[in-house]
Amino acid sequence: MSQELTTLIEPRSEEGFVETKHIRDITNRAMAFIKSGFPLHFRGVSGTGKTTLAMHLAAKIGRPVVLIHGDEEFSTSDLVGGEYGYRVKKVVDNFIHSVLKTEEDMTRRWVDNRLTVACKYGFTLIYDEFNRSRPEANNILLSVLQEKMMDLPVAREGDDYLKVDPDFTTIFTSNPEEYAGTHKTQDALRDRMITLDLDHFDRDSEVGITSSKAQMTKKNAEKIVDVVRGFRETGEYEFAPTIRACIMIAKVVKTRKASISARDEIFQQICLDILTSETSRIGIRQDQGNAKKIIVSLIEKHCNTNGFLVRTKSDKKKVPVSTAKAA
Repeated sequence: MSQELTTLIEPRSEEGFVETKHIRDITNRAMAFIKSGFPLHFRGVSGTGKTTLAMHLAAKIGRPVVLIHGDEEFSTSDLVGGEYGYRVKKVVDNFIHSVLKTEEDMTRRWVDNRLTVACKYGFTLIYDEFNRSRPEANNILLSVLQEKMMDLPVAREGDDYLKVDPDFTTIFTSNPEEYAGTHKTQDALRDRMITLDLDHFDRDSEVGITSSKAQMTKKNAEKIVDVVRGFRETGEYEFAPTIRACIMIAKVVKTRKASISARDEIFQQICLDILTSETSRIGIRQDQGNAKKIIVSLIEKHCNTNGFLVRTKSDKKKVPVSTAKAA
């Protein structure tokens, strides 16, 4: 008899999840595919909310979640199960005090892994960044998604096949194949799922998410989002900033108690540090210098509002903008 090795997750939307019209439209489209019985695949660059949306959908489905993260070292056994150690049974017969009889029985111990458990009980499987696993490790999914049957290894005693529970649902996420550490997905697997390509969120969604995550007013979140989106839309850098950059800036600004103003040196430095961290991967000093110029101009454009306080160089007090100019 097989045992099971898996941890289940209670499905729930991320705390502070923001559902704008843009996000609601994606959710409704995705749920229609799932209800029609098709595996769903969110594909997009890092920071486009793939995993968050997958968990949000799982919460709407309402079944326990089995989460798998793609890994280069994965083999089929990491999905289906395998032999993990031995079970030893020993019987000692000392009925006659002068005679000692022992009997030992050693059997291999089979343990079902996460995919098998999800198929057996009809759980929701979220396979995050599945194309980080080698294609051959994912071949077992072909029959699971198409024929709703799982081929079981001979080492697992019992039936040769497992019939997939009708409630079993699969949600895949992946980064583009040109990302480091990813593998090209086999055509047969891609053909069995419906792929939704995700781009960056629209402005209203980014403002709402930034405001919610950083517990910041919408007005201040708008300024940060506009700076980040402006930098992204220049299209001059391979690694464009995502919503994560907005959240990082907003949270650090609150930690440093900085003003979201073009005249606040701390705010400006926070933006430069975070937004140039992506372009720094290129390793070309000239590119970093150009990026800083663009960021400073965007801060001046979107955050140069009269009435904000100016932080002095000593960072010990604040004075009104008009006073600073007069000085």
